[in-house]
Amino acid sequence: MMEHCLKFAVVLVLLNFISAFSHNEDRRVIEFEKEFSKTVGNFDQDTSYPINDNGGFAHKFNGIGGLSGGGATSRLLVNYAEPYRSQILDFLFKPNFAASLHILKVEIGGDAQSTEGTEATHMRSENEENYTRGYEWWLMKEAKARNPDITLIGLPWTWPSWIGQGTVLPYENKTLTAIYIMKWVKGAKEHHGLAINYVGIWNERPYNVEYIKTLRKVLDENGFSDVGIIASDNSFIPTSESILHDGDLAKAVEVIGAHYPGTYSGTVAQETKKPLWASEDYSTFNDAVGAGCWARILNQNYVNGNITATIAWNLIASYYDDLPYKRCSLLTANEPWSGHYEQVGPLWVTAHTTQFTKPGWYYLKTTGHLSKGGSYAALTDGKGNLTIVIETLSHDQSICIRPPLPSYDVADQNVTLTLGGSFKGVVKVLNMWQSQLGQASTIDSMFVNKGKVTVGSEGEISLFVPTNMLITLSTINTAMKGSYPMPPASAAFPLPYTDTFESNGFSEAYNFADQSGKFETYYNASAMDDHKWTLRQVVTARPVTWCDDPDLGFTVIGDYSWSNVAVSVDVKPEDTYGVFVALRVDKGGCDAREASGLFLWFMTNRSWVLTTDIMRENRLQRCAIGWECWVTEFQEQEWNQVTLEVSKDTNVVAYLNGAKILEHTIKKEDAVPANGFAALGTASFGKAQYDSFTVKPST
Repeated sequence: MMEHCLKFAVVLVLLNFISAFSHNEDRRVIEFEKEFSKTVGNFDQDTSYPINDNGGFAHKFNGIGGLSGGGATSRLLVNYAEPYRSQILDFLFKPNFAASLHILKVEIGGDAQSTEGTEATHMRSENEENYTRGYEWWLMKEAKARNPDITLIGLPWTWPSWIGQGTVLPYENKTLTAIYIMKWVKGAKEHHGLAINYVGIWNERPYNVEYIKTLRKVLDENGFSDVGIIASDNSFIPTSESILHDGDLAKAVEVIGAHYPGTYSGTVAQETKKPLWASEDYSTFNDAVGAGCWARILNQNYVNGNITATIAWNLIASYYDDLPYKRCSLLTANEPWSGHYEQVGPLWVTAHTTQFTKPGWYYLKTTGHLSKGGSYAALTDGKGNLTIVIETLSHDQSICIRPPLPSYDVADQNVTLTLGGSFKGVVKVLNMWQSQLGQASTIDSMFVNKGKVTVGSEGEISLFVPTNMLITLSTINTAMKGSYPMPPASAAFPLPYTDTFESNGFSEAYNFADQSGKFETYYNASAMDDHKWTLRQVVTARPVTWCDDPDLGFTVIGDYSWSNVAVSVDVKPEDTYGVFVALRVDKGGCDAREASGLFLWFMTNRSWVLTTDIMRENRLQRCAIGWECWVTEFQEQEWNQVTLEVSKDTNVVAYLNGAKILEHTIKKEDAVPANGFAALGTASFGKAQYDSFTVKPST
């Protein structure tokens, strides 16, 4: 996703790219405003709209999808118990049930932060491969089991350190990087039986023309000529211009994908004759306005921009609410401990298109804007079936997070659709489904079956369409509003909470959300003590990052409202400079480097320090061997038991191996957050282990 608050420590070549990208973005905004002015306030006042195939079909429809990743947006989903986990998956992927998605796009993990957390790489070195890490493999298989025809896409945000070859870009050795992506595709097929349909280049970061050609060559040479390349998951303009001026690049790229295009693609992109996709869009809070945003762009991406596929970031809000971009999703499921999940408006908005079409259908040339605001899009399978989607979303009830939406007016209106061509006299009734959007909307008022609409003898269908209405008319009669019994009620993260990190079928521990580095459950086959299964930070060198990650491992857990709690854990540093335990941690995501809280560090130089920040700049107390405060030893390469507690809002106490090592009273000038997550981490990239984790209310 395009973060506005990111700060990057980059080399001059990347700064030059950003300057060039800004120039292209300015051009995109100018073109957007020019195209918008053509369609707003200049409607044909005739309220009769032809729907026919007299001029043939327009563009092939490629589908509607959701994005898991960018990053770790599905992290908590795997922790749900049955039957709730399967119910959630049905709401997303089961055909003719709810969202019934056509496309699933996932992150190709690189062990670094990509918005809500980090996702695991399949190769931590050139000679190491592992296709069991993470949960995206599982998610793709679950989606495919429900819809065998679903389109699968992979896209990297970050890369393991070795890909960078000592640089901050993945293009130093283009063949090496292409092989890395090819092996992900190959691993999906050989280890999981998944046929990947498309791969991307590098999410919202500079593309390299020669790398794209190399990737095409490597895929072809390894039997994956059917895997298409999407370029470049950024803006339409620079990619399109490159394609128009480079025939070999044009042959390599199958789809041009842009992010948050504002429903416009521009003339340059359309001149390429390539399929144009909003390969990431939406990313808006999933309330009534978010549902309106999604409804408007699903129609107008094609009506305004000839954009034939739209993918929502994100698929499912299965991450803690207090990480960035709260609930910007098609469904909310971030309480695996309670089993609670929430259907939201965008889920049912999606159904208005997905349950009545399939990729491979065609848009008709007779699509456009309504005279008093709104739009209509018509699609056919070319075999007699017809679907028409109408939306009349007002400006204030359909604002997306980006780009800015110029003002426009919408009013209640009478709409007459006149069927012609092969549909006249053949299509005699249409099924009608309706959603009331805007502030008056509820889940009960969405995706309501209104029965059948009779087509008149001259092919006419007359409707009264109020403002903020979404209507589907279709010959398809298999649609349904799927349902399950109400899930359990929402509940706070449980206290006390304990984890001994036994295997749970996935590489990550329950409910921990990695913010830098990667923490995985680890089996100590030779352990002679109680630490057979542990949690281990495994990233040993700084990856090629997408955010400005801190130079250490860092994972959070729990309820952001926690204030007076105690956390205890066994820790064992291996080859890292130190480890930490923390409370009241206030930031994650791309802001992880700026996290404040109470951080208790144990360093391998035989010292400890209590700081209020993850960068160890603001110290409250410090002690080292030989000082009077040094009351017990921290054992390197051995297990140590650590407790950090805050009570009565301001009293801090810590214990090491049963001995009290510090007391502190929080003062206003300490600037310690009043609440936040619990956290574990390392003082540098490197391996360390954790076990017997417990958090409970303070005494």
